Amino acid sequence: MEINPVYVRSVTMDTSGLYRVVTGFAHAAPGWVQRAFEIWTEYGLLLFGVLFAAVWWRARGGRRGPRATALALLAPAATAVAYAASEALKHTVEEERPCRAVAGAAASLVRCPPPGDWSFPSNHATVAGAAAVALVAAVRRLAPLVVPLALLMAFSRVFVGVHYPHDVALGLLLGGSVAALLVLALTGPAAKSGSEVRNVPGCRMP
Repeated sequence: MEINPVYVRSVTMDTSGLYRVVTGFAHAAPGWVQRAFEIWTEYGLLLFGVLFAAVWWRARGGRRGPRATALALLAPAATAVAYAASEALKHTVEEERPCRAVAGAAASLVRCPPPGDWSFPSNHATVAGAAAVALVAAVRRLAPLVVPLALLMAFSRVFVGVHYPHDVALGLLLGGSVAALLVLALTGPAAKSGSEVRNVPGCRMP
């Protein structure tokens, strides 16, 4: 793929130098490493979906209490809200992808997203950050698993060449912040509502 020889300055911040370093490292990596990152960046978010389902299964029926059930249900909801916030910010900032904007950078390992699919912030990093925070809130023992996975997802977006480093860093921050705020604000009311529903005759969960 050809890189546009005209440098287009980022409208947010300039991390193009670090972008060149990471993409250069990516091109020097063995083929199997490149392929592993390509697969992870494309399908890795599905693993967070599996973890959402596992956390819900663990809390199903309210056997672990209404708070656990509320957290299990809030985790995917908070992640969806974070994604929506990321999309809104993308269409407000309208930053071009580095795979088209940075002159002299190595070609992206995956197809550069089409014009109009903006760069800032990274949706993948936002979703990963939100999912990690929400899952840890629901099951703290998941932290050693989901935090590295979120960081790896964010790094992979730069490694394959479709995002600036600041896109993914601020995406993680956005996603984690939105998820944390929603979990803090809504867990109590959601747990209370769930408890009241279960106490209504005929509405008890098996």
